[in-house]
Amino acid sequence: MSVAEPRRIVLFRHAKADWPQVTDHERPLAERGRKDAAEAGRRLADTGIPVDLALCSTATRTRETWKLAVHELAHRPKTVYEERVYEASPGELIAVLNETPDDIHNAVLIGHNPGVQGLADILAGAAEGDARERMSRRGFPAAAFAVLSFTGSWKSLEPGVATLLDYWAPSE
Repeated sequence: MSVAEPRRIVLFRHAKADWPQVTDHERPLAERGRKDAAEAGRRLADTGIPVDLALCSTATRTRETWKLAVHELAHRPKTVYEERVYEASPGELIAVLNETPDDIHNAVLIGHNPGVQGLADILAGAAEGDARERMSRRGFPAAAFAVLSFTGSWKSLEPGVATLLDYWAPSE
């Protein structure tokens, strides 16, 4: 693949988590989270983006979200569970994405707020249609995702280089 071809990144926040007496890292999905994760997977499938790689936080709620969402996709991408995605800042998430091999065309990152929303905000130097307005209005609730596109190598991913193509969030 040429680095001149557009790449896509899906920034996906985990679905609604429960609050049992466990560490934050071990919090499971709530019942609504399980439903929203599957719906997010169907909506991601509807985008037609053939995901090549999933980078998922090691937290229980992100792993459960991805397991339910990926089941809805036509093709199951390689999944890497990455400890650095848990509680990561936007800059730390960019550093993780910068390590993506250039043979990967489309990636999904399943993580947490405020990092995921912050990353969507700082990567998007431009937006198509009303995607930015919808994302600004809704914020980045549990199970929401943003689709961004950029041209260049993964190492060149930095603030402002991407275009926000789409945004989806479950209905409250």
